[in-house]
Amino acid sequence: MDLSMKNFLVLFREPDGRTEPHTAEEISQHQANWKAWFEKWGKAGKLAGGSGLTMNGVMMKGLPPKMTEGIHRNGTEVVGGYLLLKALDLNEASAIMESCPIFEFGGYAEIRETQL
Repeated sequence: MDLSMKNFLVLFREPDGRTEPHTAEEISQHQANWKAWFEKWGKAGKLAGGSGLTMNGVMMKGLPPKMTEGIHRNGTEVVGGYLLLKALDLNEASAIMESCPIFEFGGYAEIRETQL
């Protein structure tokens, strides 16, 4: 284990895919790009976990916390997934993310170093 590596959480924010349709060919190519990207960075030891997220969820707010059905949205934008990334610093994490397929369909990535 390389102790010089830091941990980063990447939040994938993207338009709700149901609101911006894509052709079957575009979706197939996008999925192939994701697969290749994960293979490349997984073999390099830079990926430590992650997952896409479903649209099912609840929000909890207030004291005492109250639960409401649904997930947080900003317009049609949702958090579509997350990634745990290993990098020397924020610059390296950003450089890795530059090639990520999230940008193909109008998404973006928020990269944050974890405290542990």
